[in-house]
Amino acid sequence: MKRRSKRRKDDTEINMTPMLDVVFIMLIFFIVTASFVKEAGIDVNRPGASTAERKEKGNILVAISETGQIWIDRRQVDIRAVRANIERMHAENPQGSVIIQADEASKNGLLVKVMDAARQAGVAEVSLAATVEEG
Repeated sequence: MKRRSKRRKDDTEINMTPMLDVVFIMLIFFIVTASFVKEAGIDVNRPGASTAERKEKGNILVAISETGQIWIDRRQVDIRAVRANIERMHAENPQGSVIIQADEASKNGLLVKVMDAARQAGVAEVSLAATVEEG
């Protein structure tokens, strides 16, 4: 009698190993396929434009603050180092484009310098970020 009760107890246990394997595989799948949001580093007040279009494939974000600070990849960058940073990021993803998020109150001359540095870095597609105005 004791042998039968012991055998039944062993048979009723649930093997958790296959379930844990499935959970870990799903976790790895979601981590690998997740799209990560890239940010320039600061929030800016973008100017409005009635012809603004949403662009999904901007990989290099450059932000210009109202005080003239330039931010790339959450780091403040000097104007002389913009070209080198964009070249490095463009080498990582050659299909990527540059999106410049200039504050509404930033200087126009600094924006032109950043655009020029992006084009000198070999990026053919440079865009300006704007908010969509209803009108």
